[in-house]
Amino acid sequence: MSAPPAQRADAPQTPDKPQAPDKPPTWRRVAAIVVFAALAAVPWLGSDVLVQFGINALLLAVLAQAWNVIGGYAGYASFGNSVFYGLGAYGVGIAMVQWHLPFAVGLALGAAIAVVFALTLGWAVLRLRGHYFAIATLGVAQVMAAIVSNVELAGRNVGLVLPPLNDDRLFYWLALALLAAATLSVAWLTRSRFGFGLIAIRENEEGAAVMGVHTTLYKALAFAIAAFFSALAGGIHAYWITFLDPESAFDISLNVRMIIMAVFGGPGTVLGPIVGALSLSAISELLSSEVTNIAGLFFGVVVVAAVVLMPRGLADAVRGVRLHGWGYFARNVKAHRL
Repeated sequence: MSAPPAQRADAPQTPDKPQAPDKPPTWRRVAAIVVFAALAAVPWLGSDVLVQFGINALLLAVLAQAWNVIGGYAGYASFGNSVFYGLGAYGVGIAMVQWHLPFAVGLALGAAIAVVFALTLGWAVLRLRGHYFAIATLGVAQVMAAIVSNVELAGRNVGLVLPPLNDDRLFYWLALALLAAATLSVAWLTRSRFGFGLIAIRENEEGAAVMGVHTTLYKALAFAIAAFFSALAGGIHAYWITFLDPESAFDISLNVRMIIMAVFGGPGTVLGPIVGALSLSAISELLSSEVTNIAGLFFGVVVVAAVVLMPRGLADAVRGVRLHGWGYFARNVKAHRL
């Protein structure tokens, strides 16, 4: 039997079948499902205090995950996400108190206002970079608090008192569902062309523009996604605590906390901000109950030590220890000497 004739060098080559992008390891997906299932069981198995702590921790995790879109993937350290949180809270407050509308309508209203504001603001400030962008977003938070303090519809400095709903389980499940939606959105980012564009902007914005990425549009859309989830978290929190005022709604320290939690867990990863938010919330709660007078000091020490020992977050630390052993921490200490 004769061998098949050799293919001519100038013959058209059959294109290779495109390879599907690598899927995350099965164990990681299974672990994520198990963790979310365990969190869903907390209202039935935990105490009322644990449920209330869980609501706060889950909403902080949503904020950290929302910041992760613009800060972790696009590489723009925004200090203005607390504005979106406040707009979402006031959307719910004004709709329920002033217009007597249902909570769901107020939630949608606040999210819509935050997204429109993010697209409008983002088209201007996202042309800035580095510390200029950070300062601009920080200034927006201060300006928005001053504006709301003088709006009669928003209750001025007195604030708004929302109708109470004593159902912590409902708010817990709302917070958990919102966290799941935010996490699935970030997981989609890691496998989408839009997400690859954000990563390209983070690594080299000029190079991304040369390759055809519409950098301003991509950044504005990332800003809008962050605004959407931040506003929903603000609306849920406002209805839960039933009180709203400009100082608490547009609190700059809230933005600092969401950044710390995202960076602690691992910016630019799917589960890092969740791990950072839940672990730091637990540490903060434990220190506050055990050593009240110096809880803030210990919390600060934990954050500084984490930045020095694992500057890319817990997610990178786990991977680094698995590949390089405990020398991973020694190299980070040498590279980030105080």
